[in-house]
Amino acid sequence: MTLRNKLLLAQVPLALALLLLGVLGVSTLGKLGRAGQEILADNYRSVLAMQRIIEHLERMDSAALFIVVDERRRGLELADAHLQPLEAELKVQENNITEPGEAEATTQLRRAWARYRSAYEAFATAEAPEARRSAYFDALAPAFREAKGATQLILALNQDAMVRKSDALQRRSRRVNTLMVLAVVAALVGGFLASASLTQRALRPVSVLSRAVRRLGQGDLSTRAVVEGRDEIAQLARDFNGMAAALLQYRQSSLGELLQAQASSQAAIDSLPDPVVVFGLDGSVLNINRAAEEVLRLSLEGGGALGQVTPEVREVLERVRSHVLGGKGPYLPRGYEESVRLEGPDADRWLLPRGSPVYGEGGGVVGATVILQDVTRLRRFDELKNDLVATVAHEFRTPLTSLRMAIHLCLEEVAGPITPKQADLLFAAREDCERLQGIVDDLLDLSKLQSGRLKLEVRPVSTEEVLEAALVPHRAVADDRGVRLSSERELEVARVEADPERLQLVLSNLVANAVRHTSHGGEVVVRARRDGGRVRFEVADTGEGIAPEHQQRIFEKFFRVPGANSGGAGLGLSIAQEIVQAHGGEMGLSSQPGQGSTFWFTLPGSPREEEQG
Repeated sequence: MTLRNKLLLAQVPLALALLLLGVLGVSTLGKLGRAGQEILADNYRSVLAMQRIIEHLERMDSAALFIVVDERRRGLELADAHLQPLEAELKVQENNITEPGEAEATTQLRRAWARYRSAYEAFATAEAPEARRSAYFDALAPAFREAKGATQLILALNQDAMVRKSDALQRRSRRVNTLMVLAVVAALVGGFLASASLTQRALRPVSVLSRAVRRLGQGDLSTRAVVEGRDEIAQLARDFNGMAAALLQYRQSSLGELLQAQASSQAAIDSLPDPVVVFGLDGSVLNINRAAEEVLRLSLEGGGALGQVTPEVREVLERVRSHVLGGKGPYLPRGYEESVRLEGPDADRWLLPRGSPVYGEGGGVVGATVILQDVTRLRRFDELKNDLVATVAHEFRTPLTSLRMAIHLCLEEVAGPITPKQADLLFAAREDCERLQGIVDDLLDLSKLQSGRLKLEVRPVSTEEVLEAALVPHRAVADDRGVRLSSERELEVARVEADPERLQLVLSNLVANAVRHTSHGGEVVVRARRDGGRVRFEVADTGEGIAPEHQQRIFEKFFRVPGANSGGAGLGLSIAQEIVQAHGGEMGLSSQPGQGSTFWFTLPGSPREEEQG
């Protein structure tokens, strides 16, 4: 049986209940109608006959009075007109005996009527007026009253019966109404329960199928929907079981394992607290983790456009993405200064970008993964550390100046003559004070650069003068060490936009390091050439070079290559990088151990030269 027929069959009890109610109602209304007709047939006809008999008797009495007053002909005509109708009504009554005592009353009426007719015939045959008057008052009038009384008795019997039967009919009607209400309620309740039971039984397979679908959605691919029959639900259950079996086989296949691995990878990146964004080769967003959704408000819906994130974060993501997809390898930040601020409802966050390429089966780059590491606390610690270092350096400056002045006065013998031994000690102390003064100055300069309090006086500077000025202070030391110093400059690079004093500091620092780490017979070359719209400065040496594992940390503060001959505190390269970045440039190096190093940095070129170029 089909599902449609089952549902139709479930409505049959309710339809039968309605049909039963209809039949019961029609039957009850028919009985009530027949009861009313019986009242009319049993009593109303007798009431009507008695009323007519009374009227005929009264007319015949009037006819007798006409005869009494000597209008004999008129009286006889009137009497003849009512004699036969009265007889006919009396016969009707005799044939409609329905009430107890009515038969005796009818017999009494027949006898009274017979005496009235006998008296009337005697009255009508009397010739003398006195005889007619005497016959009327002595015989006819009493017979009239007797016949009328018998008639009124029958009339009263039938009227009382009608009232009694009407009351009984009303009571019966009320009982019928009550029974009808009870029958309607019982039929509807019974029909509804039967229909509900049949409907539930017909739809029970749907519940079985629904539970199976729910378990399948929860990952239980072994679940099956057991539904017997040949209806649509049973067919749907068989199709569902086939689909579940196919899914189970699909999961057990290699593709299923791949999907499971993908789900595991997604769970892994979702567990990372930092936002992760995966870009495709065309730059579109392929995947994100939950932290990216919550922190960056980024969503894959609508194509995962970066327009949903703030402009600052979008610029960082696009920059790292371009770096990785451009084939430049992983993107590693140079420091916390590359972190980007993201405003939040409670507090701002600082996110440090890192990028890694995603390689395809052929080894080519097919995407880029960008991680925005939350370095808010680390950046705060770094700021606290810088503030502490700056404060300590500032506090050292005044007593150090006094100490230098005291040593200088002692060496000048202002306080009295000193021995050669004392002079040697004072010279050593002065050198240490000078070196300490240099460290303090570096710390204060670095603090100003990092805090943004150092103001650059940028203006066009002659490139040739800058290169020459960078070499002059170190020529004496280079000559002592047997290192050649030289400069190279492309002719079209005549000027550069920079603060000359700070630029000189950067180049001098790089040349000093190059001379320090270049052995006898080596060479240090300072170059300036155009690099697109910028000027690229390079300081190349043929020294010992830097191991790859130290190159990533070479620009960190206080970092010194282990075992290297360094006379400073490890701040020179960090200060140089800060100065270059303050100019809007970049700084880096390339080095091979045993073959020398090349430190480079770029600065904006002169606008006039760019127009000419």
